[in-house]
Amino acid sequence: MSIYAMIDQQPVLLQFLFYPRRWDAPAPAGAEDFMVPVEGDIAVGCRCYEGKPGAPWILLFHGNGEIAADYDQIAPFYHREGINLVVADYRGYGRSGGKPTFAAMIGDAPQIFEAVRERLGERGLQEELFVMGRSLGSISALELAAQHPGVIPGLIIESGFISVTGLINHLGLPSMGLDLDSIERESRNKAARINIPALIIHGRSDSLVPYSQAEDLYRSLGGESKRLLPIPGADHNDVIFYDRERYFSAIAAFVEKPGRRS
Repeated sequence: MSIYAMIDQQPVLLQFLFYPRRWDAPAPAGAEDFMVPVEGDIAVGCRCYEGKPGAPWILLFHGNGEIAADYDQIAPFYHREGINLVVADYRGYGRSGGKPTFAAMIGDAPQIFEAVRERLGERGLQEELFVMGRSLGSISALELAAQHPGVIPGLIIESGFISVTGLINHLGLPSMGLDLDSIERESRNKAARINIPALIIHGRSDSLVPYSQAEDLYRSLGGESKRLLPIPGADHNDVIFYDRERYFSAIAAFVEKPGRRS
């Protein structure tokens, strides 16, 4: 059972934590969409942005309120750094079926990861597949990093957190009767088991997920090969472009040599 099961049983709280958007427009030139069956007749959508053949890939789990199609304008910046990108939606987001829950996020992430690996393999693309989580997507990314330490070469967390309990407490969301301590404890235990190289990027002026949560995550990860990159002045939703050169240069250096520390 998911450690977030008790939150999933609180529909009012879920309304504060998920902001799904529907979108069914076709992928732009140079990108393609595919669906990943996850449960029964439910499938989640992914958008694949292939740039340079032979370049490493990043599987990105986006933030709340975002959809994979939002990265139509962002993927070219990854391509300029020689990185290919796959962005995964959650249930209820984009073209995906179902409704978003934390149990679904955690359970769907490994299926999405394996489907992406299989799809790349079918096309003869055997390059490394890094995992990245932005904001809410850090939950999916951390889950994968804990489950597949020998397969994932590196983990990137941007504007993220160890568990959603920090967000609930920071925003003062309704949580009466919930054992948030147990969720936090299990999430920290999971982070401590993650030993793969990690890059954590976070805006210093993040008003939604305070920078202190990035520091906490950095300290909690079990590996020694990790880097915490602050973006001074950046808030939660402008961190990508506030200092674009610093942001993407750090990611490019990381995927080139994931064991690098600086």
